Amino acid sequence: MRFKPADDLLPNTFAFETTPLVKPTGFREYDARWWFGHPASDKAPELNLMGVQALGMGLATLIRRRGVAPGIVVGHDFRSYSMAIKIALTQGLMAGGAEVHDIGLALSPMAYFAQFALDLPSVAMVTASHNENGWTGVKMGCERPLTFGPDEMSALKRIVLDGDFDLQGGGTYRFVDDFRQTYVDDLVQTKRIKRKLKVVAACGNGTAGAFAPEVLERLGCEVVPLDTELDFSFPRYNPNPEDMEMLHAIRDKVLEVGADVGLGFDGDGDRCGVVDNEGNEIFADKVGVMLARDIAGQHPDAQFVVDVKSTGLFLSDEDLRGKGAKTDYWKTGHSYIKRRVKELDAIAGFEKSGHFFFNPPIGRGYDDGLVTALAVCEMLDRNPDRSMADLYRALPVTYGTPTMSPHCDDDKKYGVVDKVTADLTALRERGEALAGQQIVDIVTVNGIRVTAEDGTWGLVRASSNKPELVVVIESPVSSERRRAMFEAVDAVLRKNDAVGAYNQTF
Repeated sequence: MRFKPADDLLPNTFAFETTPLVKPTGFREYDARWWFGHPASDKAPELNLMGVQALGMGLATLIRRRGVAPGIVVGHDFRSYSMAIKIALTQGLMAGGAEVHDIGLALSPMAYFAQFALDLPSVAMVTASHNENGWTGVKMGCERPLTFGPDEMSALKRIVLDGDFDLQGGGTYRFVDDFRQTYVDDLVQTKRIKRKLKVVAACGNGTAGAFAPEVLERLGCEVVPLDTELDFSFPRYNPNPEDMEMLHAIRDKVLEVGADVGLGFDGDGDRCGVVDNEGNEIFADKVGVMLARDIAGQHPDAQFVVDVKSTGLFLSDEDLRGKGAKTDYWKTGHSYIKRRVKELDAIAGFEKSGHFFFNPPIGRGYDDGLVTALAVCEMLDRNPDRSMADLYRALPVTYGTPTMSPHCDDDKKYGVVDKVTADLTALRERGEALAGQQIVDIVTVNGIRVTAEDGTWGLVRASSNKPELVVVIESPVSSERRRAMFEAVDAVLRKNDAVGAYNQTF
C-alpha cells in the first residue's frame, strides 16, 4: 500500500487534513524530532497527525522486515499534544500488525524498563525530551536495551518517505494499568541509604515531577521539591539540566534550604544534572568522573565509555588510573554511547549532556536520570564524612565550558562541520598555531576535537536533534587558555555565514 507523505504543507488547508506531512530532516541520527507547531509561533509545522500515522506504519514495517516479534511498548511525555501523537502512532503501528502495549504517561527510561518487565523487544516513546514546546519526537528501538542508530533511522526514513509499508493489519492494543508504580518499585526495591541527605529535586515542570520526589523519598532522602508540579507550558524554563538557567535555579534553592545536593531532571527523565552543597553547578562529565571513581573503587579495572564532549580527566585522573580503570572516547549521542557500552561490556558510560548508562549490577544498560540520581546519593552514602563539594574539590582542576549551541539549519549543519574540520586539519598540516599553540591531536570520530600542546581542547560537532552546532572547550591550565581556545575555534566557525547566535556562552 502507498501512503506517501508530503514534505511541505500549510496548516488550515484541505491538503493538511488529507495528506501525511513528514519533513525528511526530522529523521535524526538516532531518533526522530520534528516541529509540530505552537500557537505562539508562526513557524510552519514539519509533521501532522497523518504523518505520525505514517511513521507508525513505517516502524511496524521495519520491525517486521528485521524479523523481530511484533510486541512494542509505547508511552508519551507530558506535553499538551503528546497523547494525540501517541494515539496516531499507535494507529499506524497496529495497521502494520504490531501488538501495542501502552504504558501511558511515562519517562523514556520507564518505557525502556517496560521492554524488560513486559518482555517485549521494541519501544516507541513519544517525547521531545528537553526541546522547547512545539517540538515532538520518538525514541525507538527493537533490540533492548539499545535504541536505533543511523542504519535503522536511515531504513525507517526510506520506508516512510517512499510510503513503502507492509500493512498486514491484525494489530492489537493493550493498556498497561499503573505501570508507573511497577517502575518506581523496581528502582528502589533493593536500595536504602543510611546517611540523612537533604536533596533538592528539580524537574522544570516536566514529566519527571511525577516520579523523582517519590523515588528519592523512598531511598531515604529528605526531598525539597523544585518545579515538580506538571505544567506543559514550562513556565520558568525548559527542563534541561544542561542549560545554565535550570542549574542556576537549582543552585539558588540548594543554598536557600541548605541541601546536601541538588538534582535536576530533563523533560523525559533520562538525564540528571547535579549541583553541590555549596552551589557549584557541576557539569555532567565531571559528575561522571566522580561516579567513575566511586564505581572503580568497587569494581577494579572497570571499563568506561564517554563521549567526545567530555573532560579529558577520564584518561588523566590519577585516582582512576590507580584503580586500573580504562576509558573509551566515543561519538556523542545516547544511542551511540548505549551501543558502545554494550559492545565493550563497560560497567558505565557517561555523556556531557547528562545521559548516563549503567550496566548490571547498577542498571540495565539504558539511560535513566533516576538511576543516576540514586547512584549520586549512594556515592554520598559511601562517603559519610565528605560533602558533594568535597568530592568535587578532590578532582583535578580543569576549566570547562557548558555545552554551547550556535544555530545552524539542519540542511547546512553537517556541511559546516565538514568545512570546520577541513580548516582545522589544514591548519595543523601547515604547522600553524591555534590559540597560540600547535595542534598536537585531532579526533574526528564525531565532528572534530582539536588538542593543543598544553592539553587545552575544543570540539565542534553537529547537534543530532536540533538545528544547531555544538561547541565545547576545556583547559587543564587556566580560564585564560579556555577563553583563547574558544575565540580561536569560534573564529573558524564564523567563516561560515550559516552559523548563528549561541544559545549560551560562559
